[in-house]
Amino acid sequence: MQFYYCAKYIFIKHNSIMSNQPPHPESHMMTHGYNPDWSEGSLKVPIFQTSTFAFKTAEDGKRFFELQTGKRKLEEGETPGLIYSRMNNPNLEILERRLVLYEKGAEAACVFESGMAAISTMLLEFLKPGDLLLHSNPLYGGSDGFIYQVLPRFGIEILGFKPTDTKEEIIERVNATGKADRLTFMYIETPANPNNILIDIALCVEVAQHFSSPTKKVITACDNTFMGPIWQSPLEMGVDFTVYSATKYLGGHSDIIAGVCMGSAAGIQRVRKLRSHFGGMSGPHTAWLMLRSLETLQLRMDRQCQTAQVIAQYLRKHEKVESVYYFDQFADTRQEAIYKNQCKAPGAMISFDIKGGEAACFAFLNKLKLIKLAVSLGSTESLAQHPYTMTHANVDEAVKREYNITDKLIRFSVGVEHPDDLIEDLERALKAV
Repeated sequence: MQFYYCAKYIFIKHNSIMSNQPPHPESHMMTHGYNPDWSEGSLKVPIFQTSTFAFKTAEDGKRFFELQTGKRKLEEGETPGLIYSRMNNPNLEILERRLVLYEKGAEAACVFESGMAAISTMLLEFLKPGDLLLHSNPLYGGSDGFIYQVLPRFGIEILGFKPTDTKEEIIERVNATGKADRLTFMYIETPANPNNILIDIALCVEVAQHFSSPTKKVITACDNTFMGPIWQSPLEMGVDFTVYSATKYLGGHSDIIAGVCMGSAAGIQRVRKLRSHFGGMSGPHTAWLMLRSLETLQLRMDRQCQTAQVIAQYLRKHEKVESVYYFDQFADTRQEAIYKNQCKAPGAMISFDIKGGEAACFAFLNKLKLIKLAVSLGSTESLAQHPYTMTHANVDEAVKREYNITDKLIRFSVGVEHPDDLIEDLERALKAV
């Protein structure tokens, strides 16, 4: 059996689907970047489970490495060749092109072995000793740990801001450090994990522009994991990079660990080069599984969002639930305005407070049957966990108190199960509280 692949075919988009308008992303996921004729008629992309690729000639090998190492640029009509799976692999390249179709505003994507690999590689590419990193609060525990426990080892200084801060207040925070000229990167996470606090993307872009100059641009990045490319498009709002734990909605089946960084072609080229040095790229089997997942991304996320809205209404009426953090209702007018400006739907992540604190939360979690007690989110099965003692256990106690990450908080990722069955499971578990 002969497998044939050439990177030039990645750019053929509409040969088999001719119309005045390009197909929707969910339609494109079935065909983009692959032709069955290249692999003995295989309808689906085969798994290119190989570490290296044979060159037809030594001259080809030289040309491929010249492009890979940046010694020269791609010439008109030339296509990059496959070298080694740490650098490129058909499964990875097809996946990266398909991801761009969903991410509005993206020119290129770079896939990693985990979300933290994507975040850490991106930050390390653009930050150097002496630089100042500005970030939103709160952050996912892994991101918080990397930013505060690892980056300072490289001489990088850290400054956080509150979701309630105005543009002027954030600017004043930066100026008060006396290091405004060192501000290099602004990293935000919205909605924030674990309690769905929204960060104003447009405001953050304006802050970055305020501190940018003709000789130095303050780079912005948004962790868009909670909303995914379906419900929020940070790049369209002026952000430079989006990052994802692709383990979540993009993977969607709790069977892979992966991460993604997306942005401009030039920016992603820099990230991809450091990825190659670190060796943090996704393997072909993981990439193949994510290709499968992208075919149902729209269907899954639509269903999860619809079900989450039903669940949120149920929880708001329950006597043992103190507060619900979901975007069907807003106690804060500013949060509502941010939501209307940047979100397309309320998503499928619900956080809620149970009366009684940790003991009540544990009693609830221990009684769940259909809903699984596990960390992670965005998968076909519903998951619930206790952020205070689990995903955010390592976050500073003062930070947790300030941003309402308390011992009574439950984070609930809604899956694709029937809402009636989920409500029955929640009802049974809440009776144990």
